[in-house]
Amino acid sequence: MTKLTERKLYDVQAPNSSTGIILGESSNVLNWDDVRFSWAYPLYKNMLGNFWTPFEINMSSDAKQFADLSETEEEAFKKIIGLLAFLDSIQTDYAMHVSKYLTDSSLNALMTVLAFQEVVHNQSYSYVLSSLVNKDEQDEIFEYWKHDPILRERNDFIAEGYEAFINNPTPRTLLESIVYDVILEGLNFYSGFSFFYHLARNQKMVSTSTMINYINRDEQLHVFLFANLFKELRREFPELQTEEVDDFVQRTFIHAAELEIKWANHIIGEKIPEIPINDLENYIKFMANKRVNELGIERPFEGHRSNPMKWIKVYEDVNQGKTDFFEQKSRQYTKVSEDNGFDDL
Repeated sequence: MTKLTERKLYDVQAPNSSTGIILGESSNVLNWDDVRFSWAYPLYKNMLGNFWTPFEINMSSDAKQFADLSETEEEAFKKIIGLLAFLDSIQTDYAMHVSKYLTDSSLNALMTVLAFQEVVHNQSYSYVLSSLVNKDEQDEIFEYWKHDPILRERNDFIAEGYEAFINNPTPRTLLESIVYDVILEGLNFYSGFSFFYHLARNQKMVSTSTMINYINRDEQLHVFLFANLFKELRREFPELQTEEVDDFVQRTFIHAAELEIKWANHIIGEKIPEIPINDLENYIKFMANKRVNELGIERPFEGHRSNPMKWIKVYEDVNQGKTDFFEQKSRQYTKVSEDNGFDDL
């Protein structure tokens, strides 16, 4: 398949509104009133409306509560924070690799905002840990991903999917890398988020959970962006509209869900009765079905059409103004839609 070429800095012979997502012609001048995709500018506004920084969140109450967590809760807290830090670190770099080949200036702008938000997410984990543990322990937590074999297997699965595109950029490898991206942002993050929402519903580490909620709403928009890129790429390249590609997506999500369930059993298992492992496993399959459906492909898991952990929605619902967990300061959310259909497929 055709090798991708990097976007030109500028092209006086090309139109401002690009002729293709990749391998197209574009002046590289961005005029938001002259772009190809009707969803691009509303998404840009929503991403900007989500702007936040970790410094807005006061960690003093969490610093007091951290010492009172059970040994199991503390271990899960540290390892999941370390996991999220790894995922957001490679996500920033991956977004920049994708951006190099986008010949649509509006999509390049969206990818730039996305990469910035991933940097903020990554810094937020340092901010949380610096409020709770000393520097040596913080450094140790940021090394977890290298040494835990189950976590390493899970992370390598995503990283290798990205590297296949980076080492051989073609329309097909780009499309496949987007599948791994949707797994990272739309599946891997969510099972990790559930642990922090569990703490919040027990009035523990509420400030950390608030920050996770900010990250959560960003990731919803990132999944929307990459899902749209996936579908638009298939429209522009009919050779990507095959049963083979559909099968790749389903198989990849099944494997991702299996790895996520293996990790969930490793880090939570039967150790936290308030998060029944059977519910968490079903939640992971529900999220996998949801994401594959958003890519326009038949869901890989029979059933699993409704969220088995509906209490999570209280913490993930980012579509309307509300008060922070347990009556913290009032904050306003960008309203993306009337109903994102989170609980049902």
